[in-house]
Amino acid sequence: MSEELKYPVLLVHGMGFRDSKYLNYWGRIPAKLEENGCRIYYGNQDSNGTVASNGTYLADKIREILSQTGAQKLNVIAHSKGGLDMRYAISTLNMSEYIASLTTISTPHHGSLTVDKLLQFPDFMVRFVAGCWDIWLRICGDKKPNAYEVFKIFSTAEAEAFNRQNPDAPEVYYQSYAFVMKHVWSDMLMLVPATVVKFFEGANDGLLAPRAVAWTNFRGIITSSSNRGISHCDEVDLRRRRLTRKKGEGISDITDFYVAIADDLRRRGF
Repeated sequence: MSEELKYPVLLVHGMGFRDSKYLNYWGRIPAKLEENGCRIYYGNQDSNGTVASNGTYLADKIREILSQTGAQKLNVIAHSKGGLDMRYAISTLNMSEYIASLTTISTPHHGSLTVDKLLQFPDFMVRFVAGCWDIWLRICGDKKPNAYEVFKIFSTAEAEAFNRQNPDAPEVYYQSYAFVMKHVWSDMLMLVPATVVKFFEGANDGLLAPRAVAWTNFRGIITSSSNRGISHCDEVDLRRRRLTRKKGEGISDITDFYVAIADDLRRRGF
């Protein structure tokens, strides 16, 4: 087992999913991180809460974890929209003194050009679809789902406004990562959105293009040694298995990517 990280790790999930006891958003990743010296905690925020609502919830969760552990700070690894929720907590809610690092994985910091196009549909249609999704998410456990407002913040204009209002905190170490699928059919679960995003923005992970997710200390596009690349689902180990057994350039198991993040944070004293 590796030397323990100085600070516990808070995993913050993205939209459309919740962490639960029986269906973990992160697959095999938490267990692998624990094997490598990480104390793991979960955000458990609403799957489709607004950034403000989820950010407030996460601020309370951070205080709770610090109280339980006696730690001074946390390392946060956030996927997709979870990165925006955490940036709001850090900057708007003044939680920066409690956060050592924020690693964002495919977080739409700059918004999506594809969402800009989709928002050109009549507003009543967007609201209707969002409202149906909210009903389902309440059944699944969300307290304050608001898919309409969540969808809007993924526009490029809303994203840049958010960035102006939530600048990086100088005391927090930030880093970001992007992924891409090699073909739109590389992950059949992402075929439709990947095709649409490719039409408007080019290479993507099934939802987001690298342009959208590059943020402070951008570490580039993480590649796989497989022929299919890495999808938005693969990034959180949805299938609970290796990406490939093929040897070559890039990663063959997404858990190795997270262990490398932990090793880097350890070297940085976090």
